Amino acid sequence: MGRIPRHEYHYQVFSLEVYDTLADLHVMYRFHPAPQPMAQMATCYDREACRRRRGMGGKGERPMAIRVLLLTNEYPPHIYGGAGVHVEFLARELAQLTPVEVRTFGTEDEVQGQLRVRGFQPHSAPVVASPPGFASPLQALSTCLAFAGQGLEADVVHCHTWYTHFGGVLTKILYGLPLVVTVHSLEPLRPWKREQLGRGYDLSAWVEKTTLEMADGIIAVSQSTAADVARLFDCDPATITVIPNGIDTETYAPHPDPACLTTYGIDAARPYVLFVGRMTRQKGLRHLLDAVPYLVPDAQVVLCAGAADTPDMAREFEEAVARLQQQRTGVIWIPTMVPRQTTIALYSHAAVFCCPSIYEPFGLINLEAMACETPVVASAVGGIPEIVVPGETGYLVAPDLSSAPPYEPRHPEQFAQELAAALNRLLADPDLRRRMGKQGRERVEQYYSWRAIAQQTLALYQRLCKSSNARRAL
Repeated sequence: MGRIPRHEYHYQVFSLEVYDTLADLHVMYRFHPAPQPMAQMATCYDREACRRRRGMGGKGERPMAIRVLLLTNEYPPHIYGGAGVHVEFLARELAQLTPVEVRTFGTEDEVQGQLRVRGFQPHSAPVVASPPGFASPLQALSTCLAFAGQGLEADVVHCHTWYTHFGGVLTKILYGLPLVVTVHSLEPLRPWKREQLGRGYDLSAWVEKTTLEMADGIIAVSQSTAADVARLFDCDPATITVIPNGIDTETYAPHPDPACLTTYGIDAARPYVLFVGRMTRQKGLRHLLDAVPYLVPDAQVVLCAGAADTPDMAREFEEAVARLQQQRTGVIWIPTMVPRQTTIALYSHAAVFCCPSIYEPFGLINLEAMACETPVVASAVGGIPEIVVPGETGYLVAPDLSSAPPYEPRHPEQFAQELAAALNRLLADPDLRRRMGKQGRERVEQYYSWRAIAQQTLALYQRLCKSSNARRAL
């Protein structure tokens, strides 16, 4: 197996379990403070022990069935970020292994095999007169009450994003279920959310802190995120498990569509830099806009950017794009969240993908680009250095962030120029782009399949349920 970039934090892999077939290869990362940086791996070749850990049961032993309840803000067709994509594919793969119910903010009501999806529409009545910024967090808490108040049949509850955390807390207390939380981002590291929520940001931060510190299992999507959780919250390090995001390599693959380029006025004869993401401080879009004047003259820039955090932010980006369009041709803004197949076509034609984020716990968007054989230029923050291998699948640029809020680059002009230099290197070399694109695809296929990630997640559920049952028996 190829190398996985290590992080400087003192966390380590502690187990590698080899199952009956190669398809069942299961690597679980469990992290805890280590006195030395060298990872120690204990390898299990005991087939019966491995079968029991998978819930298959040993000889003469019944399998351990786990009924999973997933709580999420986003779920198809209402997805605007990486967390929603994560839950969609995790639920699908888990349902191949065990019964799964998804409760989401929406109107869905469907059953497909072992997967049931139920939407809960947020009620506006309780918050109709609330000050600006309060409605979103208060509606989230209201929906969480409905999540817990409808009764359930589950053995474990698993929350995604702070919007659902209160529902997980209620479920843990009222139904006595083990509580699992996947950390897709952390509120203390997103101070710009105050622009959107005002003092509602203090409420979301309190909900997150309360939930993480009472969770039975915390899934961090990267080693960097695991270190942040341990540093920022009073959590038992033994509860923290690193399981990365995954990607469906059949869905996300090179699918060129020249008609898509025509639709958006993209010149197929000129290379383009692609950005895909929300208009939020976190995604660093303004730093890419600052880099555009330094790009080679024939480069196009395609900005697939919608869902601004605030109207003021939308106007700010709109004005910046308009100024660039007056200065050069080929600056194309797609101001809406486009369908998945359109995004895949845009990835497939792009010369290079740019992720200039100033905070990115994992960076699923980079996996999507790599799966479509597109090289990546990204900021070296959060979990991105665990995905993008410099010189192999793209380039990383250090933003030199401030150590205090709002965690912006100390020298933004220098950051913009260095982003442009890395982008120009790829724009000028088609052979380099092809080589890095192929290597990026290979890396995604090797390390980020949803099947392996679902197996790791189920193994965590099983361990927590066994521990919970043992405590009840005392």
